Amino acid sequence: MMRRKEAISEVNPSIRLQEQMPPEIDSKYRLVLIAAERSKQIMRGASPRVPLDPTKHKPTRIALEEIARGKVRFVIEDQKR
Repeated sequence: MMRRKEAISEVNPSIRLQEQMPPEIDSKYRLVLIAAERSKQIMRGASPRVPLDPTKHKPTRIALEEIARGKVRFVIEDQKR
């Protein structure tokens, strides 16, 4: 039997993503930006850092899984320049 929280996260993928976000990522918008950049790298030929088959999974899904597992490094720069 599925608990309520599990049922909600199955219906709304955004909630599931927020549950998996590393603590360094302060918002779902930053998560999207990081995933988009990593997804572009994968589309250009970068090897996935998680054991997901790129022929069976979209680059965006691979990027999100890499982020959730802490395999993607990033730096948040100050925008005040």
